[in-house]
Order: sequence, then C-alpha cells, then structure tokens
Amino acid sequence: MTTVLELVAQIHSTPHKGVVVVAGGGAQGLAWLMEVPGASRTVLEALVPYGRRSMIQFLGEEPAQYVSVQTAQDMARAAYRRGMILREDASPVVGLACTATIATDRPKRGDHRCCVAAWGQDGVATYDLVLAKGRRDRSGEELVVSRLLLRALAEACGIASSLSLELIDSEDLKVRHQAHPSPIQRLLSGEISLVLANPDGSFAVDEVIPPFRKGGLGGISALLPGSFNPLHHGHQELARVAQEILGATVAFELSVVNVDKPPLEEAEVRRRLAQFAGQAPVVLTRAETFRKKAGLLPGCAFVIGWDTAVRLVEPRYYGGHAAMLTALAEMWALGCRFLVAGREHQGRFHTLEDIAIPQGFQPLFQAIPQSSFRADISSTALRARQGSQPN
Repeated sequence: MTTVLELVAQIHSTPHKGVVVVAGGGAQGLAWLMEVPGASRTVLEALVPYGRRSMIQFLGEEPAQYVSVQTAQDMARAAYRRGMILREDASPVVGLACTATIATDRPKRGDHRCCVAAWGQDGVATYDLVLAKGRRDRSGEELVVSRLLLRALAEACGIASSLSLELIDSEDLKVRHQAHPSPIQRLLSGEISLVLANPDGSFAVDEVIPPFRKGGLGGISALLPGSFNPLHHGHQELARVAQEILGATVAFELSVVNVDKPPLEEAEVRRRLAQFAGQAPVVLTRAETFRKKAGLLPGCAFVIGWDTAVRLVEPRYYGGHAAMLTALAEMWALGCRFLVAGREHQGRFHTLEDIAIPQGFQPLFQAIPQSSFRADISSTALRARQGSQPN
C-alpha cells in the first residue's frame, strides 16, 4: 500500500503542473505536497478561497451551492485556466479543487461532505464523498479529504494510486470521468470564448492559448477576420502581404456568431475550417464586433478591407457618435490596430484615404498600398457564381 509521502514523490516526478484550490477541507493535502522535495515542479499556485467574497471573486459568481460536484468542477476549471496562464513551458496542466464541509466547533445540520475535481485538457474527473457523520473528529475527516485530494491529483497525473482513503464501511465514494465536448461545441455553447484551429486539424481552447499581451496567440499576433464562405485567393494574398508589412504571423479569424444572423452550426464551422487544412491556422471566436474582438485579443493587429473600415467608423453601428469614439478609444487602449486594404466598390477602387477617420484616431489605422495588394473579388460574388451557401 502506497504511503502519502511516497505518492507525493511520484506526483512530483511527473511533468504535470497544477493550481490547487481548497475550501473547507484539504489543507493537509497542500501541506503534504509542500513537505516532499520537488513541490516547485508540481505546484504552480495554491489558493484557499475560504470566505464567501473570496470564493465569488475566484469563480466570478456566487455558486448555487458551495459544497457540490458542480462547484468543485467550476473551481477546478478556474484553477486550470489559472495554471495555463502561470505555466512557463508546455507541461500538462491540472486544475485541482476541493470544496468541503466537515466537522467544526459547532454541530452541523447537513451532511459532512467533500467534493473534489481534477480538470485537464481532455476532460474532468469528479469525486463525491459523504462522510459518516459523528464517526471522526475534524482532524480525522480532514485526513480523509486530503487523501482524496492527493489521489485525484495522482490520477490526473497518470498515476494509478493505491493510497487508502481509510473509509468506513457505510461511506461510498462516487467517481465520474467526463470527456470534454469538442472545442467547437464548447465555443458554440459559450463555455469557452476562443479556439485555435491548427492547420493539422488539431484544436487548442482558450485555456491553452497564450494571450496576445504576452507576445501573441501561439506565435500569432495579427488576424484577418472574415466569414470565408468561401475562402479565396484574395484572402490568402492579403494575409501574405499583411505578414510582410507587419513582420508578424497573420492567421484568420472566424466568429461563430453574427450581429444579424443565427450562430453557425458545428457542421458549417467544420466545413469552413476544412478550407484551411494544411495551410493556415484559424482562430474561432464568439466576437461578432471588433470591440469584442479587441477585448478578447488585446494587442492584436486586425487586417481588414476598406468596406469593413467604413463600418468601423460609422456612428450608426454604435448608437451614436460619442459611443463610436468611446469604442475606438477602448480598442486603441487595448493595443489593437487596423491594417486596411483597398477595395473596388461601384466601379471605383477605394482606400483608407477615402474614409473620414475621426480626428485623433488616424494612428489606429494603417493603409496597405494599392501597389502591394489589390484583389477585386469577394466571397459574395463567388457564392453567386457557384450557388449560394449559408453565411
């Protein structure tokens, strides 16, 4: 039978790194993790959001029930996202959480219970245990909870643990392993806000993607947004020219929601992504406006066409002139900028010079010279030739 310290040593020997969050119980588990040499290889951060306000701040909202499987899962997910920000290499990350109500200095009406969750890139494992009330003192219940915390972490690190929880016969541990839905499904449901679709067909979700403010999104620091229905050589040539001008990797961005149309279905998202297979990465978002895109992707340079730039400075799209100026100021403050390509419209080629940029906001925009790029083609025209597809 494995001992506590032997199991901790095994955990420290894996490449996994984690953020551990405990509330109401499990603190002894943290102490055990720190007691064995090598803790810095495993623990990125340890948090104890014990108070109500502390928990609300950590989760972003007040949980419906503080000790529940759902709350443990929400805590683990928040810990995982925190871990993805804190890690400094490509090590696998675990978000480990425990929420418990155990024996204290006053009688409790409800069950003595602990819920533990371990969130990883591929799924989440949850552990739900109701303790035999009155059979142990607080320290005894704390030991059970902490042992369960370590077992959950070990299993998340790929270790088959034989650590005994020292349960009483009447106690029944309920364990559930749940794989995450597809990244596209999670994005469409609103569970996540960003997905990176790689050219090889793999995905990375927003917990995994480094933020732009730290030097780019997976090495990407500029995006060419569009519906790509269909993708055409004009998009591809514009991305190439923008990359030369910016000296930065330019990827494509597709929002799965639209201002005035229903959200795209997963099959349609996959159809459009298939056009980029083996060619370029695509960032999928739920940001249908540039204001939202800037908030989601601070520091990003957006590559747009003349017609899009016209709408970007049109007050009626914001509800008034003052609101438009506020939105532009917010995007500028977030470190975003716009690289604008000319476009043919009604028989004339229009450029950034033809747009009435509000006074003081000219540095937010940069023109792509006509000599560098001109492609009189549009997805709308291509659909008209090929047969309509839904936008």
